Amino acid sequence: MKIQTIEYYFREMLLSMIRNRWMTFASIGTVAVSLFVLGVFLILVMNMNKMASSLESQVQISVYINDNLPEAGRKEIERMTRDMKSVSAVEYVPREVALKNLQERLGENKKILDALGESNPLPNSFLVTVKSAEDVKKTAALIADLYGVEEVKYGQDVAANLFELTHLIRFFGLILMALLLFATVFIISNTIRLTVFARRKEIAIMKYVGATDWFIRWPFILEGVGLGVIGGGVSALALRNFYSAMVAKVYESLAFFPMVEQYPFMNYLTIALIGAGIFIGILGSTVSLKRFMEV
Repeated sequence: MKIQTIEYYFREMLLSMIRNRWMTFASIGTVAVSLFVLGVFLILVMNMNKMASSLESQVQISVYINDNLPEAGRKEIERMTRDMKSVSAVEYVPREVALKNLQERLGENKKILDALGESNPLPNSFLVTVKSAEDVKKTAALIADLYGVEEVKYGQDVAANLFELTHLIRFFGLILMALLLFATVFIISNTIRLTVFARRKEIAIMKYVGATDWFIRWPFILEGVGLGVIGGGVSALALRNFYSAMVAKVYESLAFFPMVEQYPFMNYLTIALIGAGIFIGILGSTVSLKRFMEV
């Protein structure tokens, strides 16, 4: 391709954007707002997914062992549990520590334990953390079969509901994002189509004088790319400020709330939004030109 031709394409792109400045402004605004909404929803889905993963990782298995089990038997249970591939951590909780933890949880109501006197009804136990939430049920069953284990608990009903909730969040999040992306492409395609419609006579004249389809298409495609890059950049800048303010606000009151770290997440999101803007601009231009190229 000749340098003069490339210069012509870019000159026509800039002239078109300046000549149709209100339509250009509307297109950039539509791209920016649509991608901003898409980005906000993506941020919410990513953080819900982060929260769900954090909750899943906190599900622990409580393993209660026989009071009459000798120290060697206790150590054997601990060794065999640690050796399980699905287990990431095992913590031994003596009955004395368990009673102390219970008193701390009861707070001002710990006096109700005074009726126990010097006796301690709580058993020795282990707190077992698994690597994946899906491994909880299987791991609990394996531990329950070990010699000296009296009972195994992991909040079966709560865990089941939690896993179901996290799966629903991820599933519906992806569906809603796909629908929103489709709506964004539809809106932007129609916006760019208005720009092409305003120049339909110019396109017809160029066709009549022998201009090739691609010679006519390139300035419009480049214009779509330009609109997408600017709109994507504006939305990315707005999202950076939005997420920074959001993180600061959440951490003011919930310092330990699990949130996706701003960087490199926002860098990836910026690249994704500008890339999405370019893709949508090209797609919108191509779809919009198809009808008017048939002269």
